[in-house]
Amino acid sequence: MLTEKQYSEIRNELLESSKPLFLFHDDPDGLTSFLLLYRLIGRGNGMMVKAVPKVDSRFIEAAKNPVYDKIFIMDVAMVEQSFVDEAKKPVIWIDHHQIIKLQGVKYYNPRESNIKDNQPASYLCYKAAGREEDLWIAMAGIVGDWTIPEFASQFAEKYPDLWSDKIKKPDDALFETKLGEIIKIMSFALKGPTSDALKCVKILTRINNPYEILEGKTPAAKYLYTKYEKINNEYAKIYQKAEKAITNEKFLIYTYKGEQSFSGEISNEMLHFHPNKKGKETEK
Repeated sequence: MLTEKQYSEIRNELLESSKPLFLFHDDPDGLTSFLLLYRLIGRGNGMMVKAVPKVDSRFIEAAKNPVYDKIFIMDVAMVEQSFVDEAKKPVIWIDHHQIIKLQGVKYYNPRESNIKDNQPASYLCYKAAGREEDLWIAMAGIVGDWTIPEFASQFAEKYPDLWSDKIKKPDDALFETKLGEIIKIMSFALKGPTSDALKCVKILTRINNPYEILEGKTPAAKYLYTKYEKINNEYAKIYQKAEKAITNEKFLIYTYKGEQSFSGEISNEMLHFHPNKKGKETEK
């Protein structure tokens, strides 16, 4: 866990930035890390780090844009030293993967003080931002990264219909609660063309509570939910076929075709509902 001094440093870096560039991994942990920091100051722009989880030459042009005064990197496992050198701007890197030391970077990783401390980036960003009203966003990112934080009981008290007293482990929350549905909506929002994914990210910066998403209470939230339903229909068809392919063999190997990649999602859900199987999906 980071120290209060470190959380304060991150918060001050944010508050003192006129327009930061946020680079975040394209999964619920990375997305919510961005949302938590952005919502604290309400300025700056976000870019997803897709495919390879590395900040490299792909992002140099954006980083050198004079409109940005600082660069925040969240939940990205690798950053190239050449990127930092060419950007020539303050870089604040918040991560929980393997420790990597670079020159000219303010680096925040709980593993530096305890190698076994793997708190998600969204946990660190929630602590740094300090906005209790964004608890539901933090929980989506943290649970989406297979972790149950110490403030889960606070979330359960505030949103009892999104949680369950039967939850014993992260995948129980992921696949058997309404919070799990929110996490899935966020995950699927990042799929498809980058332009559309970024439109969904922008919408999420303006969502004030989880029910706005779940109930499609505004046109923007309805857009998110409609996209989710479309992608989830495709996902459900593939998942159902994968379930039908289950045999008495120890391993399940299932090959599928589709517009989207669902390998990680299907494997995780399979392991939750069929814990005696070892899943392996391949795409064609």
